[in-house]
Amino acid sequence: MADEPVKYLLDDSEIPTHWYNVVADLPTPPPPPLHPGTHQPVGPDDLAALFPPELIAQEVTTERYVEIPEPVREIYRQWRPSPLFRARRLERVLDTPARIYYKHEGVSPAGSHKTNTAVPQAYYNSINGIRHLTTETGAGQWGTALAFACALFDMQCDVWQVGASFDTKPARRTLIETFGGTVYRSPSLLTEAGKAFEEGHPGSLGIAISEAVEVAAQRDDTKYALGSVLNHVLLHQTVIGEEALLQLRKAGETGADLVVGCAGGGSNFAGLIFPFLREKLAGNQSPRLLAVEPAACPTLTRGEYRYDFGDTAGLTPLLKMYTLGHDFVPSPIHAGGLRYHGMAPLLSHVVHEGLVEATSLHQSECFDAALQFARTEGVVPAPESSHAIAQARRAALSCKETGQEQVIVIGLSGHGLLELGAYESYLADRLIDDALSEEALTSALAAVPAIS
Repeated sequence: MADEPVKYLLDDSEIPTHWYNVVADLPTPPPPPLHPGTHQPVGPDDLAALFPPELIAQEVTTERYVEIPEPVREIYRQWRPSPLFRARRLERVLDTPARIYYKHEGVSPAGSHKTNTAVPQAYYNSINGIRHLTTETGAGQWGTALAFACALFDMQCDVWQVGASFDTKPARRTLIETFGGTVYRSPSLLTEAGKAFEEGHPGSLGIAISEAVEVAAQRDDTKYALGSVLNHVLLHQTVIGEEALLQLRKAGETGADLVVGCAGGGSNFAGLIFPFLREKLAGNQSPRLLAVEPAACPTLTRGEYRYDFGDTAGLTPLLKMYTLGHDFVPSPIHAGGLRYHGMAPLLSHVVHEGLVEATSLHQSECFDAALQFARTEGVVPAPESSHAIAQARRAALSCKETGQEQVIVIGLSGHGLLELGAYESYLADRLIDDALSEEALTSALAAVPAIS
């Protein structure tokens, strides 16, 4: 109907003033990261070579809320609060009684949720006199976000991009350079970690992390910035879920039945669902929280919950997480942001504790759902986000069969306007077989350190 609202907006004054730390409310604390040499819990001094003190403090804090600095909130106002949409046209096409909402993070300058953490990371480094940040990127969303944030604080940004994405996503590379970043294909010949691989290797996020960490550790004026996985990154992303809770109330909903998002390293999904998990633990709501990952890189659904390195070269602390093995190199699927061997330790912990669920889908189904979403809602989703949309469509069609009027919330982590080559491949029926074989999984897990 013409008078039915389709978007729910918040005023600038309603931008969250604090990030939410789910650790404060968990029934059991998550396992600590371990030093790769001693296998003892890492301390602040172990992280000081890579991160400024404020981010280290956020990494280990048990406080429920962390105040967002006013300079960060001022920049957030460029795109936050992001809109919550009711997917009414998609509902009608699916003929479902479900009410489908999507939280659209593609409205940020980088076109994704990544800017939510890039800005505070650049800010904290800048106030500590750091003028140079290194990082890795898969599809390019994180590299774009950090390059934008560094430009705001007059910092240099060097980005090691996974080779498969570097080769197939030139527009993302150009956007990073437009914001002032410098992009290197990973593996590169600029680092010892990169030299360990043959020329033309497709790369992985684990390899790219090793290269960026290696360079940062060698320079006094340089730090490393990570776009996912670590606690402080997930903390920054909770602005997504905090806003979504307020917007659902504006839409007249008392809560959600299903909150679904894609999961690669885990930051966008955690940022969406952690505030909902708080409400669930408090008994205020009872949503099902569901992570969706690619069948080519099914970390949560087929990986093992063990200590492993966050990178390929073994330069990072050991993290207790679901992992496919730090040597694992996934097939070059188009959802480049979901091609990581591990999962955020904090997200892994809540999955292991049974508070959050996970599933995996093949990219052909995800692109099919993405096309239907684009043709009804007018938004071209990032290939990563298409996983959440595909799973939400499954749930909505199930509601059609049962007659249930569920409230479904989708985390739309970014737009796909720079990923049209992926859509071209799907439309031309050129997508690769993205199934992970049992043989490849067994081989990759064999490299995981034997640490209890």
